[in-house]
Amino acid sequence: MLGLSDKFLSNRKLESLVENQTSYTLNNAALHVFETHRQAERVLLKFDQPVLASMVEGKKIMHLRDYESFDFLPGESLVLPSNETMCIDFPEAMRKKPTRCLALAISEDKINKVLQLMNESMPKHDRSEWGLMDYNFHFVNDMGIFQILQRLLFLFTENHPSKDFFVDNMLRELIIRILQTNERKIYSNSTLQLSSNSRLATVIRYIREHLHEPLNVEDLSSKACLSPSHFYRVFKTELGISPIEFINNERIKLAVGLLQDKKRSIKNVYLECGFESRSYFNRVFKARQHLSPSDYQAKAQSEPL
Repeated sequence: MLGLSDKFLSNRKLESLVENQTSYTLNNAALHVFETHRQAERVLLKFDQPVLASMVEGKKIMHLRDYESFDFLPGESLVLPSNETMCIDFPEAMRKKPTRCLALAISEDKINKVLQLMNESMPKHDRSEWGLMDYNFHFVNDMGIFQILQRLLFLFTENHPSKDFFVDNMLRELIIRILQTNERKIYSNSTLQLSSNSRLATVIRYIREHLHEPLNVEDLSSKACLSPSHFYRVFKTELGISPIEFINNERIKLAVGLLQDKKRSIKNVYLECGFESRSYFNRVFKARQHLSPSDYQAKAQSEPL
């Protein structure tokens, strides 16, 4: 799984139990490792450059300006603009089970150079130009992004005279992959933009809190006080995907994090995510992650670098 090596953990200084920060700075980027060892609420964090935050262990609840709060789990990343304030809760952090997260701050100059390269070498099918990535883009890491993040974690902490060069090459690939992922929209982030008192926001919260239970359009529509057909149309219009697609996306998002725990069996994972059969779980997972759950688990559980 994406993780911190024993060498890192033994060498870093633990000076705070809430968002203890270990940082490594290079020419075009800085890598920050944050660790929280006790429960906390409303912790504020901000960077002066665009940042990719990626969860390693534990759970955060993110509160972003003008967006619905959401759980931030292992296997997920979030792209934020410079000077965007994050307000973070740590509902489960403890000394023996800390919450850990990477924050990779990337210079806008580096991002712009990659965008120029993409527009010159790999134009979009619709001939529109690549632009700065959608910010507040919350997504599940695919295996390519997962492996780049693991490699960057190694490179930043390595004592090598050419590591700036190595990191620059990895940053270029990471930015390209994120932009292409953003273009595909692994799962809709429109839910972050729903007002907290909208009918759909209430249903979204219910889905995320009951993923392990049976969920169907009829029951969800009644919670929104709409007929099933009207609910389906409103949901798809607002979020761009059907209710079942959204439910499956959220279940796969949860599964990605659970599969990084080597103690969990595939059966345990798909049942906890609300899938009734392994065959259906395999089919939905592979369609979204391009790997079977067992192959994903084997790759994600490789030893940290």
